[in-house]
Amino acid sequence: MKVSFFKSMSLLVVVVMLGSCVVGKKKFVAEENRRKSAEEQILELKDIIAMRDNTISELESIISGLERQIAHLETDTTRLGMDIRETQRILMSNMSQREQLDAMLRAQRETLAQMDAMLKNKIEELDERERIINDLRATIQAQNDMVSNLLGQVTSALTGFDSELLSVEMRDGKVYVAMSNELMFRSGSAEVEQRGRQPLALLAEVLKNHPEIDIFVEGHTDNVAIRPGGRFADNWDLSVIRATSIVRILTVDHNVNPMQIIASGRSEYFPVDDNSTADGRAKNRRTEIILAPRLDKLFQMLDEHQ
Repeated sequence: MKVSFFKSMSLLVVVVMLGSCVVGKKKFVAEENRRKSAEEQILELKDIIAMRDNTISELESIISGLERQIAHLETDTTRLGMDIRETQRILMSNMSQREQLDAMLRAQRETLAQMDAMLKNKIEELDERERIINDLRATIQAQNDMVSNLLGQVTSALTGFDSELLSVEMRDGKVYVAMSNELMFRSGSAEVEQRGRQPLALLAEVLKNHPEIDIFVEGHTDNVAIRPGGRFADNWDLSVIRATSIVRILTVDHNVNPMQIIASGRSEYFPVDDNSTADGRAKNRRTEIILAPRLDKLFQMLDEHQ
């Protein structure tokens, strides 16, 4: 029984070590917290089992002592000529104590069996949670690998453009393509300039080979207000219409799947530089094309194991 216990503890140590790697996402953290709670329960069970083992050892020691006492009394019955009735009373008393101790020992052994069963269940639960966490890690790693590969393809396709006008980077597991309005639009216009269509055409060739991603086209402006009476009501209007102009080029002119694309305008509220300077305002007037892996599979896995 103790060998089985130590094997179980060894398995627990391996499981805990395997569960030490970190993962990010809300439900993934919840799974980690549940696993830690199970580990704490196992530690409590180990303490209880240790106390149980001490109790059993003490009971067995008492029984051995009583057995020696009974044997000594039986030997002394004849040799000392003690009163048979008194001796029988003592013997009966000791036998009663032994029966009580035997009952206690049986109860402790039953408790041990129950604890062993609980420990086995906890280990199986930890094994299952570890399997789920490993599956989630594998899915996340596959997505990260895909995004890294996508970053390389996009960077290669857009090599040669002025970095002040067009940049490509990876942030938070997504690929960001930022295009300055100096490259894409004339001031106050939502029509894409001819020189801005070239990087869109190159980017579209990459996007068509990646049906597994979502594409977000976001228009951004500086904080200078739109003149009243013009085509656009405000910076919200301008940023949205510029985003939809780019979406039309990608989908209509270059056949990027429109089911993958979301167009949005963020007006002046997500600047990348200080709007108090002309250079800062120029950097804030931009369009960002964000390429993100779909999280449907990851969410489905989390839902299945809630």
